[in-house]
Amino acid sequence: MESNLKENSNIVMEERSTLQKTLKPHWVWAITLGSSIGWGAFVQPVNWMGTAGPMGAMIGFAIGGLLMMLIAISYGFLIKSFPVSGGEFAYAYISLGRTHAFISGWFLTLGYICIVALNASALALMFKFVFPSILENLYMYQIAGWEVYGMEIVIASVALAIFGYSNIRGGGLSGSIQFIFCIIMVVGVVVLTFMAGADPAAGLSNVQPAFPTDTTAFAAIMTIVAIAPWAFVGFDNVPQAAEEFDFSSKKAFNLIIMAILVATLLYCLMILTTAMIQPWEDLHAANHVWGTGTAVQELLGTMGVIILVVALTMGIFTGLNGFIISTSRLLFAMSRAKIIPVTFSKLHPKYKTPHISIIFVILVSMIAPWFGRQALTWVVDMSAIGVTIAYFYTCYTAFTLFKWKIDANFNEAKHVVSPVKKAFAGFGIIASIVFLGLLLIPGSPAFLGIQSRIALAVWVILGVIFYLMNRGSFNKLSDKEMNYLILGKEEISTDNKDS
Repeated sequence: MESNLKENSNIVMEERSTLQKTLKPHWVWAITLGSSIGWGAFVQPVNWMGTAGPMGAMIGFAIGGLLMMLIAISYGFLIKSFPVSGGEFAYAYISLGRTHAFISGWFLTLGYICIVALNASALALMFKFVFPSILENLYMYQIAGWEVYGMEIVIASVALAIFGYSNIRGGGLSGSIQFIFCIIMVVGVVVLTFMAGADPAAGLSNVQPAFPTDTTAFAAIMTIVAIAPWAFVGFDNVPQAAEEFDFSSKKAFNLIIMAILVATLLYCLMILTTAMIQPWEDLHAANHVWGTGTAVQELLGTMGVIILVVALTMGIFTGLNGFIISTSRLLFAMSRAKIIPVTFSKLHPKYKTPHISIIFVILVSMIAPWFGRQALTWVVDMSAIGVTIAYFYTCYTAFTLFKWKIDANFNEAKHVVSPVKKAFAGFGIIASIVFLGLLLIPGSPAFLGIQSRIALAVWVILGVIFYLMNRGSFNKLSDKEMNYLILGKEEISTDNKDS
């Protein structure tokens, strides 16, 4: 196949870069889990309880985790069949072609970069609570009510630079670091839960009322379910790294499910731990800089805060590392397909990593702290749209490849007969549309704020402009050339005997 294509297009064969297979299964699990948790589980519990109550928040995350597992069925099949970098970008191309591949990649790029930047800014938030005298130096200005300090920018930039460098050094280094950080994070959450539960000053009585009194339990739960694409974003990092698996891609589905299960448990444990410490309504009304940190400090003292800060730091680090990996691989795949400049698919001469893409992600993320955390959260809220769109494309592609039964249109190389999996893929399509509706329909409990909608409109307009400017270059390639650049083979086929 490659020789035939080389005869047809020497340029394609010369320019299609491939990544080294360095990632072990437990590293990929850690990339998935660490990306799914990030900083939110440690910073947001009080806000989630204020919206949905402790029980509403935990039920919402449990439902969200279950929905993500159903969507993960489609991911598992497509990763096994198409173990290449690009993930949802490649899947959209398989089912709907180049334009939809660009749409999927465009929205995912924004979402991923925003999450990298937000994790970096979360370090500053932690410092503001633990070491306020250090952070609140070099006051610069205020944006949307958030005071921007020079030290805040320095801390975020240094963290980004360190993880950017480790990623350039190779997937093996970043993968092993990710696994260690994840284990420390999980142990920290479990220890905190047991410490809070065993303290006589805390207890389940503080968890009451289970739901807010100013809304229905259903509305409260759905508010949390609506953020599931954002809260669990990270399991979709697995297909971005599929080309680097040093193991059978058939294992990807189990790794994703295990990561989502642990992520759901950690979210619920942090909500329960915070709620047990003191009445959650009082904690929410107090409007602390970091509600969970304040509660832990008051109950468990310095030791409790140290454990929480270590767990939070690991969550931030795993989020940074995981999304730097996925964003750079997405840019690498889009560049390899000529949809963005070919510079992004160049590999480091020594480490064989997409170093230009990694550097680009780091530099763009370093801009974000200058605009203040509040302004950044508007963009991140909007980026949940991009993640949901990616879920839709993945489930739709799987739905088109699964068949109810053998019929006149059945192609053994392209389709798989699996009515159950086709039904799950169809459910994933519906779930994705529901998620989009919750975020975009006025009156929905999770309807995006005006600032996030403006950011979304700006990104859509930029995408249209960029597409119109670049469509000529990638439309020149034949279907076989594009198939090879994106999928590594001339024909779209689910045959994956090697995996």
